[in-house]
Amino acid sequence: MRVTIEKLIYGGEGLARLEPDGEGRRKALFVPFTIAGEEADVRIAGEHASFARGVAEQIASPSPHRVTPGCPYFFQCGGCQYQHIDYAHQLAAKVAILRETVARIAKIEVSGDLEIHASEPWNYRNRTRLHVQTAPEFAIGYHRANSNQLLPVEKCPISSPLINRALRSMWQASAIIPPGVRETQLFADHTDSQILLEMYVAPGTPELGPVWEFLRTSLPEAIGLVVLPVSRDVDDNERTPLAITAGKALQVFGAGQGQYTVAGYDYRISGGSFFQTNRFLIDKLVQLVTGGRSGRAALDLYCGAGLFTVPLAQTFKKVIAVEASPQSFRDLKRNAPSNVTAIQKRVDVFFQETRKLDADYVVVDPPRAGLGEKVSKALGRMNTPRVTYVSCEPSTLSRDLRILLQSGFRIEKAHLVDLFPQTFHMESVFELVR
Repeated sequence: MRVTIEKLIYGGEGLARLEPDGEGRRKALFVPFTIAGEEADVRIAGEHASFARGVAEQIASPSPHRVTPGCPYFFQCGGCQYQHIDYAHQLAAKVAILRETVARIAKIEVSGDLEIHASEPWNYRNRTRLHVQTAPEFAIGYHRANSNQLLPVEKCPISSPLINRALRSMWQASAIIPPGVRETQLFADHTDSQILLEMYVAPGTPELGPVWEFLRTSLPEAIGLVVLPVSRDVDDNERTPLAITAGKALQVFGAGQGQYTVAGYDYRISGGSFFQTNRFLIDKLVQLVTGGRSGRAALDLYCGAGLFTVPLAQTFKKVIAVEASPQSFRDLKRNAPSNVTAIQKRVDVFFQETRKLDADYVVVDPPRAGLGEKVSKALGRMNTPRVTYVSCEPSTLSRDLRILLQSGFRIEKAHLVDLFPQTFHMESVFELVR
C-alpha cells in the first residue's frame, strides 16, 4: 500500500492515513523512519480500533532531507529515531511538534519568537546508560526498537568519545562481569577526560572488585566504580532507567563521585544521581534559566543535584531547593552554598505542608510526568511574578501550561533546547510572567 506521510509526530513516527472506511473515516497510520512529504510503500504491522502501525518497505519518493544514518545500529536500535533526517530538518520538525502540541492542549499559540538552541549533533552525551546481559552470553547495549530484546552495541555515535572508549573496555571485561549485573551507566566529566562508572546489580551479585581492577587498568580515565542495587524494573518506553536504585551504594571503588563544571560552577555528582546529558548545551541551559535573575528569594523545584540552585544562590538572598531523590539530594547538600535551604520532599508534599510560600522567582524542572494538576494549581496560587518551566515532554508541559495560564501567567518567551539530537526527545524552556 502506498501512502503519503503528512508530518512527523512526537515519538518519532510519520503520520499517514488509511483509505476511508465504510463511514468515510480515515484511520491514522504511524510509520517509523519516514519524513513528511515522502511517499512510502507500507506493510500494515498492526491494526487497532482508532489507528494502525506500518513498516515502510520502500520509500518511493524520498524527501530531500533524507540522509544516510551515522550509526550502523540505526533502524534496529530503540535509542534514536531521526538519524535518517538531516539535522536542520530535525530541528524544524521538533519546533512544529512543540508548537502544535501547545496549541492543541494549552489552547495557545507560541508566537514566532520561539528561540532555537542547536547542539552538536554527534558525540553529545556525557552520560549513557546501557543494559547488560551475562547469560547465555555476555552482551551490552540498548533495547531494540519497540522491543525489550537487547541489541548488543560496540559503539554509540551520540555518546562522547570517552564513553565509547569505556564501552570498549566493558566488552573487554566481559569474562569477569558476574551474573546479576543488569545495567551500567557511564558518566564523563565536562572535559571528557574523566569517567565515573556505575553498575546496577541484583541481590546476591558477587563483589565487583576484580571488574574495577580490570577497568582502571584498561581505561586510565576511570576515576571510580559505584555499585548500586536494583529495586524494580520499569518500562523502557518511558526512557526511565531499567535499574531503579534502592538507596545507597553497595560498593564503591575509587571515587564515588565525579566533578562537573557548568558555566563556571563546580558540581559533585555521585553514582545514581541525575544530571543533564548534553555536554555542548548544558551551559546554555543554565544561562537561559538563571541568567539575569536576582532578588530576595528563589524557589527551585525538582532541583536534582542543584544545577540551577547553585547559580541562583549567587544572585538571590536565599534559595529554597526541593528534591525527592536520596542520591540527588545528597549531592545537592554538598553543592549548595549556605544561603540555600535544601528540602528532601516530593514537590506535591512540599506544597501541602508549606504555608505562606512566597518567592520572586520559581524554577520547575519536573520529570516526564510534569507538574500535574495539584502542583500546577499550587504554583498558580503563589505570589510570584515569574516562573521558568523546563520541560522534557511537550504534552505534559502543555497540560500544566494551560493551568498556569488560567491562573494569570503569560508566556514571555519560549526556547527549544535540543539536548537530544537524532532522537524525537526535546527540551523546552518556557518563561512565564504575570
